[in-house]
Amino acid sequence: MRTMDASKRLRFGLVLLLATVTPIVALTVTPAWVLPACFVLLAAWMGVTRIGRLTWTVFQVGVATIPQRLGSSTVVVVGIAGVVGVLVAILAIGAGFEQTLKQTGADDTVIVLGAGAQSEGASTLDNETISIISQAPQILKNREGQPVESPEQLIVATLPKKNSRLNASVPMRGVGEHVREVRPHIRITAGRNFKPGLRELIVGKGAHEKFAGLDVGSTVKFDGESWAVVGIFDSGDAHNSELWADTDLVGSTYRHTGGSTSLTLRLIDAGAFDAFKTGLGTDPRLKVDVETTRQYYNRQSQAFSRIIKLVGMTVGAIMAVGAIFGALNATYLAIARRTREIATLRAIGFRRIPVIVSVLLETMMLGAFGGAIGAAISWAIFDNFTAATLGTSGQVVFAFNVSPEVVWSGFKAALGIGFIGGLFPAARTAYLPIVTGLCKL
Repeated sequence: MRTMDASKRLRFGLVLLLATVTPIVALTVTPAWVLPACFVLLAAWMGVTRIGRLTWTVFQVGVATIPQRLGSSTVVVVGIAGVVGVLVAILAIGAGFEQTLKQTGADDTVIVLGAGAQSEGASTLDNETISIISQAPQILKNREGQPVESPEQLIVATLPKKNSRLNASVPMRGVGEHVREVRPHIRITAGRNFKPGLRELIVGKGAHEKFAGLDVGSTVKFDGESWAVVGIFDSGDAHNSELWADTDLVGSTYRHTGGSTSLTLRLIDAGAFDAFKTGLGTDPRLKVDVETTRQYYNRQSQAFSRIIKLVGMTVGAIMAVGAIFGALNATYLAIARRTREIATLRAIGFRRIPVIVSVLLETMMLGAFGGAIGAAISWAIFDNFTAATLGTSGQVVFAFNVSPEVVWSGFKAALGIGFIGGLFPAARTAYLPIVTGLCKL
C-alpha cells in the first residue's frame, strides 16, 4: 500500500514538473502566434466540451470571489507588474540601441576596413590602398566624375557631459569632402557645414544634447588644438553621436597621417555589392574586408544587445522568483478560503481538471493584468527616453524603444509567473480528499 502511495506521489511530482517546465519553454521559444492560438483552442474547448463548460463555471465562481480577497489578489498583480516593468525597461535599452545602429547605413553604401579588423577603431588603410579601391567600376561617380567616397578617421575624444560635468568619450570622425553625397540623408539643422582645410567641426544632434560646449559658435580643444563648432547636423542614426571635421586635419591632429581608419563609398546600386567585393578580394594588392554599411552597423549592435538581453533576463528571473512566491502565497491563501467550496463542487460531480484549469486561468488573468500595468508604466516613462552608452567608438546616444516585441516579452513573463504561481496550489487543492475539504471551516 505504501509502495502504491509512493508511486502515485512520484507520478504526481513528475506531472507537476512537466507541467511547470513545458509552458516556460513554450513561452520562451515558440513563435508569437502560438500563444493566441492556444487561447483560441482553450476557449473552443470550454465552449464545446462538457469538462470545458464545467471549467468555465468554476472559473466564473472564482472570479466572483476576487473582491472578497482583494488584498491577496493585489499582491499578485503588483508583484508581477514590478517584474514586467523592470524587464520591459531593461529590454527597451537593448532594443533602442539596436534600432539606432540598424538605422545606420544602407545597402548601397559600403565600408572598407583593414583585413581582420572588427571595427573602425582597429582598422588602418594606407593612401595607396584607398587610391586602388577608388578606381573600382562599381563606385558611383558624381557630376564632376569623381568617386562618391569618404576616407574617414575615427578618433575617440573626451568632453564633459552636460548633466554631470564629468568627462566622457565622444567619437570624432574625420570625413572626406564628398561625405554629404555618401550619406545624403544627413541634414544641417543649425549653422553651416565645416570648410575643408580649417579646424572647424559640426556636431551630431545627440552629441549636442549630451555634451557641454558644443553650441554653434563655441570653441573646443582636442589634443591641444582648438576647433570651432560651426554647425549641428541630424542623421537620425548612430552618427548623431559624433563630431565631424576634415579628415586630413583630424589625422594630422592625432598623428594618424598617411591613411585612414576606414573608407566609405556609395555604389551604383545595391546589386553592385557582390561584384565590388569580389573585385577587392581578387586583387593581390589589397588586404581588406568589405561590408555594406547596414551589415557593419547591425554586427556592431549584436554584442551589446546580447549583453542587455542577458542582463534583462537575469534581473527579470531573480525578480520573477520573488513574484512567484508572492503569487504562491496569495493563491494558497485564496484557495484555503475556498476549500469547502471546491470540495463541494467535487462532491457534486466536478472533476479535478476543471478545478486545476480554472485556478490557473484565474492566476494567469491576474498575471496578465499585472503585466499590462507594468508594461504601460514602462512605456509611459521610458519610451523614447534618451540615454548614452559606451559603444565601440565612444558614447552612442540612443532612445529607449518600448517596442511591441519588448512588451510581448514582458507579457509572456507575466503569464508564466501567473501559471507557476497557481499550478501548485491548484494541484494540492484538487487532490485534497473531499471529506477533508468539507470539514474545513
